[in-house]
Amino acid sequence: MTRPPKLLIFDSGLGGLTVFAEIAKLRPHADYLYCADDAGFPYGSWKEPALVERVVTLMEALIAEHAPDMAVIACNTASTIVLPDLRLHWPNVPFVGTVPAIKPAAERTRSRMISVLGTPGTVARDYTQNLIAQFAGHCSVTLVGSQRLARLAESYMHGERVSDADIVAEIAPCFREEGGRRTDAVTLACTHYPLLIEEFKRLAPWPVEWIDPAPAIARRADQLLGERFGAGAPGDGPAARRAIFTSGLQPSGLLATTLARYGLGRDFASTPGAGRA
Repeated sequence: MTRPPKLLIFDSGLGGLTVFAEIAKLRPHADYLYCADDAGFPYGSWKEPALVERVVTLMEALIAEHAPDMAVIACNTASTIVLPDLRLHWPNVPFVGTVPAIKPAAERTRSRMISVLGTPGTVARDYTQNLIAQFAGHCSVTLVGSQRLARLAESYMHGERVSDADIVAEIAPCFREEGGRRTDAVTLACTHYPLLIEEFKRLAPWPVEWIDPAPAIARRADQLLGERFGAGAPGDGPAARRAIFTSGLQPSGLLATTLARYGLGRDFASTPGAGRA
């Protein structure tokens, strides 16, 4: 391959930045296109058929215009609902999805009490239940479906004030004590949540391991890229890094500063024009 591979990172909003940052550590010379479907945020409020139609339509425009070598669906909701359709429509494009990191939580816990903190839809899906049955049968698993954390993370990234009380109210159900044992691992089953991980650590009633799935997703993406294009990538420095917001947003203020730290602050691509119906 004589050019850097081009990766599309897709999420409903800014949560996918947690995944993008980890992939960029492993593949600093790749070309990156980050797409935030902020016009459709939050995905948890969509009916499944409508969400499939929306994401497939967006992906059709993105692939036609930008021809990525790989697409990373950095969203648990979209991954569990839409990935089969995406792989069916574009069999030649590798898609890397995001699933709740239940296996590593079950492997690392000492108390055998873990919590899965996700959106209400993610924690209720059969996919999540199957992961628990497969990997965490020896554990007491608490499923916590947060209605507000993704929005709080978005607000935080836009520089808006997020109160400690609001965060505490969302994470408190993760912490359980029984029979002298207590929760010691919480898997973050939404890519938005690691954006608030320092606040979680500060506000938690006791220390736990907060398991961010992003490093594992990055390793999987890097593995597939290595199989297709080799371990290294052409180029002497960081290549193109662009961002798309489906609302047509041109970031300013603190958000622009934050995106610049990811190398996404100078070259904003055009939106595929898919406002919410």
